[in-house]
Amino acid sequence: MPTLPPERARLSELVPHRARHIAESFGSDPERYDRARPRYPDAMVRRIVAEVPGTDVLDVGIGTGIAARQFQAAGCRVLGVEVDARMAEWARKRGLQVEVAAFEAWDPADRVFDAVVSGQTWHWVDPVAGAAKAAEALRPGGRLAVFWNAGQPSPDLVEAFSEVSRRVMPDSPASRQSTTAVDGYSALCNRAVDGIGEVDAFGEPEQWRFDWERSYTRDEWLDQLPTTGLHAQLPPAKLADALAGVGAAIDAFGGSFTMRYTTLVVTATRTKAA
Repeated sequence: MPTLPPERARLSELVPHRARHIAESFGSDPERYDRARPRYPDAMVRRIVAEVPGTDVLDVGIGTGIAARQFQAAGCRVLGVEVDARMAEWARKRGLQVEVAAFEAWDPADRVFDAVVSGQTWHWVDPVAGAAKAAEALRPGGRLAVFWNAGQPSPDLVEAFSEVSRRVMPDSPASRQSTTAVDGYSALCNRAVDGIGEVDAFGEPEQWRFDWERSYTRDEWLDQLPTTGLHAQLPPAKLADALAGVGAAIDAFGGSFTMRYTTLVVTATRTKAA
């Protein structure tokens, strides 16, 4: 997720795939989700496509189709699996093929793919069961590639955002800030690596990273904030308080800011059946 350090703490402290209710909460406003969430670096998409044997892609946790559309633009045929029926329906209305299921329980029905990808989602999947299911769905030489956008604003803005969290959510992990964005998401990458290693079907996992930037206005950032896992769980009054505080912080920094993103990728090639 495009997150602030407070949500990063939450993701690293929990075992996310056991908090399925959070994974199924993002479809409450799919239009906002699709509009506000950042895309992924084109360089990452190109590299994944270049290192797989064909163009059939399975997108795990396809959501509204943000990553799927990028792979389609690169010449791929994409099938999505999505646990949230609301997200799936929104993506279908925009021309994507989506099957509703938790990935661990999804049935490939003898279909095989050249790539299994998962953007901003793999932490909601059991890392071992998910890797085993990916191996089942991949043809030999196919590639599993799971990735996250880790966002890091300037240190001064980080502190201003954290102060809002301490005031609005004092008992939440959001009120404690101790790591950088990349450190927090690296914990998710490590879980993915460990899960792949438990399945005797892949070569040695690789980790790639892509650095990029995006500028946000105050309104753009406030538009996406309710789509993050932590803020999606807030009662309306607390969410409004948090948005007001974050908006005031951005106003104090001139009304806009630059987010430095690192897209972290864990990937491995299928070598034999699981």
